[in-house]
Amino acid sequence: MNVGIIGSGTMGSGIAQVAATAGCSVKLYDTNQEALDKAKASLEKILSRLIEKGRIDTEEKKRIQSNIIYVDSLKALADSNLTIEAIVENLDIKKKVFSELESYVLEDCIIASNTSSLSIASIASSLQKPERCIGIHFFNPAPLMKLVEVIPAVQTSKGVLDKSVETIKNWKKTVAVAKDTPGFIVNRVARPFYGEALRIYEEGIADFATIDYSLKSLGGFRMGPFELMDFIGNDVNYTVTETVFTAFYFDPRYKPSFTQKRLSEAGYLGRKSGKGYYDYSEGDVKQEPKEDSELSQTIFDRVLVMLINEAADALFLNVASAEDIDNAMTKGVNYPKGLLAWADEKGMDWCVSKLDELYNEYHEDRYRCSPLLRKMNKENKTFF
Repeated sequence: MNVGIIGSGTMGSGIAQVAATAGCSVKLYDTNQEALDKAKASLEKILSRLIEKGRIDTEEKKRIQSNIIYVDSLKALADSNLTIEAIVENLDIKKKVFSELESYVLEDCIIASNTSSLSIASIASSLQKPERCIGIHFFNPAPLMKLVEVIPAVQTSKGVLDKSVETIKNWKKTVAVAKDTPGFIVNRVARPFYGEALRIYEEGIADFATIDYSLKSLGGFRMGPFELMDFIGNDVNYTVTETVFTAFYFDPRYKPSFTQKRLSEAGYLGRKSGKGYYDYSEGDVKQEPKEDSELSQTIFDRVLVMLINEAADALFLNVASAEDIDNAMTKGVNYPKGLLAWADEKGMDWCVSKLDELYNEYHEDRYRCSPLLRKMNKENKTFF
């Protein structure tokens, strides 16, 4: 299969590596020759490291490298069977690129976007043949993360969906098929992990370190929400939250936080800027959490039930199947358990009661319980 990748940044280069490893002939395109050189050097470093770790041998390294050609002309992608765009999250720019690309590629070439939150239907509308357009959303770093969300637009043909799913599975990835709604599965369902943690902080219930400690110690999350936001970048995380909030017609469940907005405005972006919720400068004293079991339980329960509620609502609105939702959260963002499986474990009555407690305390629509959780509780059902 001939694969064209548009954009040689971290994500584009990672997808190129995945496709090349699977035996595809890959053309990695960028307008910037310096960026292409950087991508080539980065792949050399990554593959050399894999040799050191005993994951691949020299022959495999050569094979992967020989499967990638670096090009600076969009026309060079003309023989592609599949193209995946991984450029800036700007709808107008993506539409412009897709429209130009379509004039070069084969009639049956699948044109895919790696967008994390933009409408696939809107991107597809820029094409003469919108039925060939689909969302294929990898997670960073693409070679390591198992999950790929595949998102058909309303225009996407069944053949294009089937071929895309088959291709990504052949690339040894776990596929979760999602409806074309804001944030798809992961970026929608994960919003409370950040949003509710920020709300708990803003209410003065606990500091960053204590909230992170509670989620890690009681929930088994690899990183707490503030550590993770610093890792992702406050500017990136805030933009996704704002995009999802706007796309959902300002549903209060997705309301952004002024704390994050101000940090982003101040340039406190996290690890990449040296300061975010935590200070990463040399010699800085690490924040110590307050190890109070009752407080930790309160924090953990509140964040968890909001995550469960979001996952249940995604299922209720047919965004994806229960299996795909849980797979997405465990393999896309490394959650210790699937949220719907977690709901089964905690019990529907616990979920409904916790959400009703929060709603009765705040009378805010962000704490409304998903109708599906109520229905399942009433009928004594479980997700699995």
